[in-house]
Amino acid sequence: MPLKHKGSDSSAEPKKRKRVGFAEIDPGVEPEECIKIFLVKNKDEVGATDSLCIKPIDLNQFFNVDEKIYGYKNLKVNVWLNLVSFHAYAEVTFENKSDRGKGITDLNPALRDIFGESLIAKEQFLQSFSTNRDYISSVIADGAGVTCNSLLNDADGSVIEVVQMKLHSPAVGLLYSRLFPLVLMLVDGGSAIKVTDPNWDIFLAVKKVQDPSGISIVTNVLGFATVYRFFHYPDSIRFRIGQILVLPQYQGQGYGQLLFDSVYSVALSENVYDVTVEDPSEYLQYLRTRIDTNRLLGFDPVKPAIDSVLLRLKEENLSKLSSKPSFIPPANLITLARQKLKINKKMFLACWEVLIYLSLDSGSKCMENFRACFSDHVKGIMVDKESTGGRKELIQVPNQYDPAFSFVVTWSPNSGELNNMNGDTNDQSAQEEQLTHLVAMRMEAIVKIATKILSLQKPR
Repeated sequence: MPLKHKGSDSSAEPKKRKRVGFAEIDPGVEPEECIKIFLVKNKDEVGATDSLCIKPIDLNQFFNVDEKIYGYKNLKVNVWLNLVSFHAYAEVTFENKSDRGKGITDLNPALRDIFGESLIAKEQFLQSFSTNRDYISSVIADGAGVTCNSLLNDADGSVIEVVQMKLHSPAVGLLYSRLFPLVLMLVDGGSAIKVTDPNWDIFLAVKKVQDPSGISIVTNVLGFATVYRFFHYPDSIRFRIGQILVLPQYQGQGYGQLLFDSVYSVALSENVYDVTVEDPSEYLQYLRTRIDTNRLLGFDPVKPAIDSVLLRLKEENLSKLSSKPSFIPPANLITLARQKLKINKKMFLACWEVLIYLSLDSGSKCMENFRACFSDHVKGIMVDKESTGGRKELIQVPNQYDPAFSFVVTWSPNSGELNNMNGDTNDQSAQEEQLTHLVAMRMEAIVKIATKILSLQKPR
């Protein structure tokens, strides 16, 4: 006889399910939110958060995982950079650390990537202010002083100098390795250079001041520029400025121009072919154009060429001509500027536009004609580039010796046509709008440089 199942007790409480909690995944912290870089001149300033603090361009690149820092609560990283010896010390504090799904970031490799061997322990760092008191003076002792017209002397009796040295010298190379973290933090796209290459020079701007005791002279670094000597066929040298940096506390005081002038001074004394700048930032290009335009204003052969342009600009209704003159400077003038001032062709053409603008009266018929001709000139260049341009391509190829250096460069002609050649009205309108915007930006840059030059000119 089958057994009957016992009925369940309806009064019994149902079983409770266990709740499982999940810890929140660590969102991480941006390096710039927790890392601060302080520039200090003496050990009393170490630990004082009111010291000069710089804002690096991009620290994220030094942290591999999502370019963030993980595993810390209330993390603070204060890095102190000694302006006497350019050693660094990092003070790391946090409430606690734990792995919340993203691991715990090891800060040491990232800090080493930025500061290299100049990163030292606190006790050694504090001692470096006294033990390295004459460090800069000893490094520049064998350097060659550069003579240029823009050398400055401060009202406090301090002396400003620019010293040219070879980077492959061990002492100079070591100094550059300590300065290089500033390049990484303050120069967009800054990269290391090979200090053992004998073709690299460094121009170091320094300020020599009497110490408070009056016993000795203290030498402070204001900024520096690195210059590479390229061979130019058939028998000359071309200077290329690789890096130029003025320390943050000295920016806006004319030391960038001092470095540029010093490089030009040496280029003239050694009669190099010309001076170029490697991949300049927008501001550096502005500064360079302003400096070179100012130099060309005092270059006698420029005036007759500018006068010739002004005569054309005085013609009535020039802006209504279907084909407007572009006012390209004479080829012999470009060559002469390169020979006498070491200004290359591309730089001269940029300065030429500013020189014309400086010679015009605002609101005059000449200015109206110039703007019309300039607009046509810029648009014509851009359209020609798009219709006839091509591009270089770098293609890796197998190599049994060194795969890292196996490639070929090819030139691919532009097989497509301009959008407006297809008859698309929308494309035509968009392209015209882009060109008009480009012209406006170029003109704005010209006006900005011209205005600055006029403001710096002494009243007659």
